[in-house]
Amino acid sequence: MKQIFENLSLEFSKKTTKSYSTSFSFGITTLHRKFQQPIYNIYGFVRFADEIVDSFHGHNKKHLLDKFKNDCHEAINDKISLNPILNSFQKTVNKYKIDIEHINTFLDSMYMDLDQDMSYNQKKYEKYILGSAEVVGLMCLKVFTYKKSKLYIELKPFAKKLGSAFQKINFLRDLNDDYYVLGRIYFPHLKMDKFDVNTKKMIEHDIEEDFKTAYKGIKKLPKECRSGVYLAYIYYLNLFYKIRKISPQSLLKNRIRINNGLKLLLMIKAVIKNKFNII
Repeated sequence: MKQIFENLSLEFSKKTTKSYSTSFSFGITTLHRKFQQPIYNIYGFVRFADEIVDSFHGHNKKHLLDKFKNDCHEAINDKISLNPILNSFQKTVNKYKIDIEHINTFLDSMYMDLDQDMSYNQKKYEKYILGSAEVVGLMCLKVFTYKKSKLYIELKPFAKKLGSAFQKINFLRDLNDDYYVLGRIYFPHLKMDKFDVNTKKMIEHDIEEDFKTAYKGIKKLPKECRSGVYLAYIYYLNLFYKIRKISPQSLLKNRIRINNGLKLLLMIKAVIKNKFNII
């Protein structure tokens, strides 16, 4: 009967991914079947931690995050948890030998979101991106390079750059909500009343450099996981192109999105290009 609970835990992580992110759901379906569930498990863990700090207003967020962190460590050590998200996550952590420091670094970035200081300097900005995005990329890379430690080490810098690009685009896209709803400004020393064309271009140039580096690593990924990562790359790249075309004022008024029709076309493109090795 325990298998029923195990199956339910895995299904819970999959359902969480599909409920929160159509883009990641599209991407995961293009991965080889053996990679799909582990990535669902990672996403579910990351999503729940992020929800605590972003959405659970009116509750003691620090207490909830403390409990989530402690329960996570217990789940990994005990190899079981009554929390289905943590139960499925610990399976992935233990099987793929995901570094516990990556998990702690990620959770540290979640605690940073509880800080009342709205502005970030360069050091704090880099620390947040490392925890909130780069190490998540490394967790996924552990799955994609299972039992290929040399390949993992080779691709680490590229995976970090890809996570960094994704997060910076999220910051840019969500600039208005992050500031006015959550009280955060992630970009170093940015003043909202001075967010102009030149400031936007500087941020975009930084993102572009991350994309260029990340793409080199995507081409080196094993074919059975490359299409999914490439799809995430071109999805965010298209989002980036849309953001780059509009003015700072328009960006602050409208949340830029990629519609599901285009996402589907991008998915088909990614699968075909991967199949014929033309990524």
